[in-house]
Amino acid sequence: MPKTAPCRPSSRFDRVDALRGLAMVWMTVFHFCFDLSHFALWPQNFLGDPFWTWQRTAIVSLFLLCAGMGQAIAWDQRQTWGRFRRRWLQVAAAALLVSVGSYLVFPRSYIYFGVLHGMAVMLVLARCMAGWGRWLWLAGGIALALPWVMGALLVGPWAAVAPWFDARWLNWLGLVTHKPFTEDYVPVFPWLGVMCWGLALGQWLLRRQRAWLAVALSGPMRGLALMGRWSLSYYLLHQPVMMGGLTLWLWLRG
Repeated sequence: MPKTAPCRPSSRFDRVDALRGLAMVWMTVFHFCFDLSHFALWPQNFLGDPFWTWQRTAIVSLFLLCAGMGQAIAWDQRQTWGRFRRRWLQVAAAALLVSVGSYLVFPRSYIYFGVLHGMAVMLVLARCMAGWGRWLWLAGGIALALPWVMGALLVGPWAAVAPWFDARWLNWLGLVTHKPFTEDYVPVFPWLGVMCWGLALGQWLLRRQRAWLAVALSGPMRGLALMGRWSLSYYLLHQPVMMGGLTLWLWLRG
């Protein structure tokens, strides 16, 4: 019986790619359910039902955790600002495409600061904070708590300035008293905290568990890792494909 060759360390950190791929699969299932509701095939309350709202929170958290870990790897590999800038421009361009596409489908609630818009801002901040070491854990905690602290102030002693933070030109910060009406909203706070913790976790793993982190995967996990490597392209294409397929199916069904 032939022996299976042992997995060798990969030039990439496949476990991080696979975790990102898992987030993609979960997101796809979530968005397909949303599309079914949008086409009135399976009506669901995606805005108020905790079953859906908590899933969205978990999916976005997993994405940003992976993004933070990715920045830890880039920092460890001495990624230049030029290479960072090229990748950042791809994310920013993809965010613009999401805004345009969502405006065509949801003109009253189009996405003007969704997950890719938030990531474009947070990636720059994470890059600048990568040298903070263990202070990243504290910074992440502060970022997570800031919206609740500011929320208490903005409905109390600072109520006069609340309309400024609720306005679109500042609500991307996340220091709001009312969530804006939009299909996707991922402001800098509190979500920067998740990316900071992903950055801190990635740096810890690279120091303590580098060999485990770099082991090449096999079987279905390789498929998840491959999906994770192409996450931006997949993210842009999956909804047009699913919504287009459902539209065609409804049209053929008559």
